Amino acid sequence: MFLPHDIKLILSDIDGTLLPYGQHVLSRRTLEAFHAALDAGIRVGPASGRGISHVVPTFGGDAACVATALGTNGMQVYLDGELIHEELLPRSAMLHVAEAIHDLPGVGAIVFDGGTPLLVEGAREDLALTFPVYARQAIDADGIPDIPIFKMNVFTSGDLAATHALHDQLSREVSELDFNVPMAGFLNMSPPGYSKATGIDILCDALGITLEQVVTFGDGGNDVELVGHVPNGVAVAGAVPEVMVAARWHIGRCEDEAVQAAIESLAAAEWPFFV
Repeated sequence: MFLPHDIKLILSDIDGTLLPYGQHVLSRRTLEAFHAALDAGIRVGPASGRGISHVVPTFGGDAACVATALGTNGMQVYLDGELIHEELLPRSAMLHVAEAIHDLPGVGAIVFDGGTPLLVEGAREDLALTFPVYARQAIDADGIPDIPIFKMNVFTSGDLAATHALHDQLSREVSELDFNVPMAGFLNMSPPGYSKATGIDILCDALGITLEQVVTFGDGGNDVELVGHVPNGVAVAGAVPEVMVAARWHIGRCEDEAVQAAIESLAAAEWPFFV
């Protein structure tokens, strides 16, 4: 019989799952819930589309809460503060993306040099509509630099429907990459078949645990594999339909700190999920 104390790893998306949209720093309760899990011998951390350098400030600089984490949709895998895997994007594929979007109005792209966003296509004001922080921090770049890059995002000034249309267009035109839509106006990309689920497998192998010992939480389009890959994947209320279908369990709203409550229960060896 499965028991709550068998859980050894908890991974949660941030935006819309732990952190309500429009907010920038996680609540004290979030940090306390994470530390309760850590004190109980459960590794817990974020599984975000953001790079780790952009995750740490969200946790108020609390390094313990992000020591084990998936950054950039699993392209960066951290265990106990050590980067154990980093997947890079093929330069030829990124150039293909830049070419595909070059003449599209309201569309652009950023890549990351470490934690620094570089605006390689499009207008800063369009980026600001979707991700103001990146728009403020981005450095103008003359095309995609010839450096190792693990994160590239396409942005659009369009709504969610327009974002999905752009996703479909790029999926047709750029077969070298997979694309997903975490939110209106923003697209993630990764090598074919690579997702947050890949990062889960890397962590499980490193820890010597099974997928049955993992609990995951998510809400957005880049969380489908996160919650669908493990037997105990959890969707918060308001998650996109694909996540609701992929998840085994369903809980309350991000705004009501439903994930934090579930982590508190798991830390106390209590099972918080019921049909």
